[in-house]
Amino acid sequence: MKALIISYNNFEDSELLYPLYRLIEEGFSVDIASLKRDKIKGKHGYVIEANLSVEEVRPEVYDLLILPGGKAPEALRKNEGVLKIVQTFYESGKIIGAICHGPQILISAGILKGKRATSYKSVAKEILEASAIYEDKAVVIDGNIITSRSPLDLPYFMKTILELWKATPK
Repeated sequence: MKALIISYNNFEDSELLYPLYRLIEEGFSVDIASLKRDKIKGKHGYVIEANLSVEEVRPEVYDLLILPGGKAPEALRKNEGVLKIVQTFYESGKIIGAICHGPQILISAGILKGKRATSYKSVAKEILEASAIYEDKAVVIDGNIITSRSPLDLPYFMKTILELWKATPK
């Protein structure tokens, strides 16, 4: 069982750390990828090592993908490698979890059209402009995409991701 978290500087600390620790508790091996293999720093000062660059990621070896929020998605959504990884996960039916500003990456990857999703309230307009359906709920599931609004939704976000993963045929 392998999970991938993609993030960058100014990530929302809890939205990276909570999924990381919950996945490890469930027995997942977790890689953290960023624009380059380096330390990345959260909005609240937490520093974590990105053990892979986006170019090194092989999506086929992972079971699921997590996209934390904060300000990191604004930079990540401009990177073609990140968008290709997200598209590959989506096309292969693997679970993608995006929280807070994380859905911005899904929008830029072009996979939200016609889908139901949620996000931090300031991203709601972008979701609607991407021809998606915005729902102001703690967790929204549409196919293999799971979205949430904010750090307060993390327990429901991760519970839903893990339940969907367990219910998915391997």
